[in-house]
Amino acid sequence: MSEQATEIFMKQMPVKLNGIPIRNLWYMLLYAWNEIVLKDHWDAEVEKSPSLDALLALILRNLIKQRLRIGLGRSYMKEDGLLRGIRGRMDFTESMNRLSFNNGQAYCHYQIFSHNAPKNQIIRSTLARLVQTGQFGEDQIKVEEIRHMLRQLVRDLDGIDLIEIKGDLIHRQQLSRNDGDYRMMLAICDLILKRQLPTETIGSHKLPGLNRDALILYRIYERFVANFYKFHLVEWVVAPQARLSWHTKKTSKYMPTMSPDLVIQHRTSRRMVVLDTKFTASSLIPNRWGNYVFDSSHLYQIYTYLRSQEHVSDSHRCASGILLYPTVYEKVSETIELQGHQIQLATIDLSLPWDDIEDALLDLVEAPKKERKCN
Repeated sequence: MSEQATEIFMKQMPVKLNGIPIRNLWYMLLYAWNEIVLKDHWDAEVEKSPSLDALLALILRNLIKQRLRIGLGRSYMKEDGLLRGIRGRMDFTESMNRLSFNNGQAYCHYQIFSHNAPKNQIIRSTLARLVQTGQFGEDQIKVEEIRHMLRQLVRDLDGIDLIEIKGDLIHRQQLSRNDGDYRMMLAICDLILKRQLPTETIGSHKLPGLNRDALILYRIYERFVANFYKFHLVEWVVAPQARLSWHTKKTSKYMPTMSPDLVIQHRTSRRMVVLDTKFTASSLIPNRWGNYVFDSSHLYQIYTYLRSQEHVSDSHRCASGILLYPTVYEKVSETIELQGHQIQLATIDLSLPWDDIEDALLDLVEAPKKERKCN
């Protein structure tokens, strides 16, 4: 990064998303999408984006411009129509119905290798949609600059059809191992689509954006933490969303699934940590007397994860738990011990420079713990 870009970056203020100050959402997205190899390919303009839509728009712009320089990806597309000659498979019945043989033509079904491929259609259609519905902050001058940039990108992709993106169209796209940029562009389109799905109710009502953004950001935060530890903890076995058994004597089809966000275990010492992320601005909540306390539902959850697995092995019997929140007003780091299990309730300050965030996440797991005996 240039000295000028570094200076701009260090002076920038974090953006608040759902009440949580976040300075490095770009890095979080890279980890969440397993594209951390692109970590150093960014600029200060992306990092100081005033909103999530603005951030996604600017990343998409950079990726599209790069792709336009080397050429849009092409795919084989099905076509049909009247041709002077035979190409692909001739439709004899349709040709007869159209009397095309009298004019020296044949109706054929064939394939062409075209830029007008579904992956490009998804990208151009998402850009067009973002022009109309994107929320780019309070600065109207900046908003118009972003909208103008998006309109120009839509024009640059002239010749690509605009389509209505439905269901799992994005997830059905087949990409080669050399399509890393397309993989990220489609991931951005998917995120934009999820944030802007229309209401299913007839009328002018809209689904509450705050709740939807909270859910999306929760998933990003969860996957960011999981992939961060998978990438950095080489001496640990990292298992995201590991399904735990209730170990009941008599099972029931109504038992809920028990899946902590992360179960990590050191390869040598066999030390085990069960970690659950909580993307909420309220790591502490007021009780009926007005005092701020830990959220009991979160404590019950991590406590259940630990206690229900004690009989599996000595590592499970001595496992510790971590509830990881983003820092909002002040840093929280409390460790309690419940029936032989240490449970840490901690916050990570996402408004810090990225190196500090990395160090804090690694210290949370790798820092030496006080020796203790399990019951």
